[in-house]
Amino acid sequence: MVYLSQHRLSLCKEHYIEWYLKRVESTIREFKMFGRGDKVLVAVSGGKDSLSLWDALCRLGYTADGLYMDLGIGEYSQKSKKACENFAQKKGLRLHVLELKKEIASIPEIKEVERNRPACSLCGLLKRYYMNRFAKEGGYEVIATGHNLDDESATLLSNVLSWNVDYLSRQFPVLLEGDGFVRKVKPLVKFTEKENALYAFLSGIEYIEEECPFSEGASSIEYKKILTQMEEKSPGTKLRFYMDFLRRLHPILQSQEVKLRPCEVCGEPTTAEVCSVCRLKERVIPRLLSSSPSS
Repeated sequence: MVYLSQHRLSLCKEHYIEWYLKRVESTIREFKMFGRGDKVLVAVSGGKDSLSLWDALCRLGYTADGLYMDLGIGEYSQKSKKACENFAQKKGLRLHVLELKKEIASIPEIKEVERNRPACSLCGLLKRYYMNRFAKEGGYEVIATGHNLDDESATLLSNVLSWNVDYLSRQFPVLLEGDGFVRKVKPLVKFTEKENALYAFLSGIEYIEEECPFSEGASSIEYKKILTQMEEKSPGTKLRFYMDFLRRLHPILQSQEVKLRPCEVCGEPTTAEVCSVCRLKERVIPRLLSSSPSS
């Protein structure tokens, strides 16, 4: 028996899975994320959240393929990739694998050049860029990610503490398509990490539990700890904090508009003449070539 204090529910295995699937479906409908006819690309990492999302969407009858981005982070990436491949093979699903090293370089190599920039910032930039490009080339209407309530509430707290209005205006479970962007959705925003882990466990999903080695010391981890302490004292705090932001403050911030143009190098949408990824390539690739043994 599982007790969900924030929902005041006690559920057995069968009813927990049923509750989880219904809640995913209701979230998709509430935020008008996508329909039955849409071709969905699920960004998978080998962790509990993204694999649970992929599993749930397929159980609910949606057409969903997976995309794993191999970041080249040693054993961690190898284990992550294997978990995704095993899941896809077991379920008979289609998994795409994109190797970052073939596009620009691995995250450890890029970090050697961009030493003053946090690895998480680099990783986020590159994931967003290549996921969007891959989805467009593959004819996918929607990109779905496994961001959970812990992720979203921690990001919200960080942006509120710094009053980052630009980021706050874009923090929503759905980022609509347009100006070169594919629609991006987060169907698990109402689920905590523990709830996703429980669904994965009860569904027999094998996932990696290791955290990315580059995430150590990230500020988001500290914000998650703070919110978890508040949640323990007052169950439902995270969900209220996040949902009240969406209902009360986000509508006011929607007036913030960003003017986009095609990158002069790659054609992807950007606010500058040349996008951040192309500028990154200009810095990283020559440095890596000059330091290679054959140069």
